[in-house]
Amino acid sequence: MTSSDKLLVSRSSNKSWCLYTYFIFATLSYYFVCDHLLMKHPCFLKINPTVSLFLLELRDYSKLYDDPGEFPGGWFGLIVSILPLLFFTDMLIYWIHRGLHHRLVYKHIYKPNHLWKIPTTFASYAFHPLDGFLQSPPCHIDSFILPLHKVVYFSLYILINIWTISIHDGNFHVLQILKPFINGSAHHTDHHVLFDYNYGQH
Repeated sequence: MTSSDKLLVSRSSNKSWCLYTYFIFATLSYYFVCDHLLMKHPCFLKINPTVSLFLLELRDYSKLYDDPGEFPGGWFGLIVSILPLLFFTDMLIYWIHRGLHHRLVYKHIYKPNHLWKIPTTFASYAFHPLDGFLQSPPCHIDSFILPLHKVVYFSLYILINIWTISIHDGNFHVLQILKPFINGSAHHTDHHVLFDYNYGQH
């Protein structure tokens, strides 16, 4: 098998993995967590080019590494690296998301996501393809700026998939002490209804 064949197989399996993750967690959350009373709301909608960055990561242009010993501080450094990763990613997504709400951009790109004024888990990835592209670079850019273990980087994608689904389920499952600091589903429902609040992801 040539290197180009391996790359095609890798891309295909990554795409399949993302779809399976989304549908599995969205379905579980929809049936077991989602607040179904919100579906009676009159605004409820009843309808059920990052490859180049991946390629650069595969060609070792990023700061991804395998061995925790390669990072200053070893395992401790690896764990501590998660905090700037979350901060950096969320900060960029906040500003990109806010930019998508600009009056010159909103109706052309971002409006499809806000058709769901009362969202469910299946609305979490209901967006214009360009919207999806514009909000994905922060997850890749950090691997070129911050030294990241590959498992931490991979785990970020799982976390973002689960989190994106959970903030659309209508149930605010956050510890009381964290509620002032975490952008949970109650905050994100306000974002869908009121538009001008809670642009952050986490």
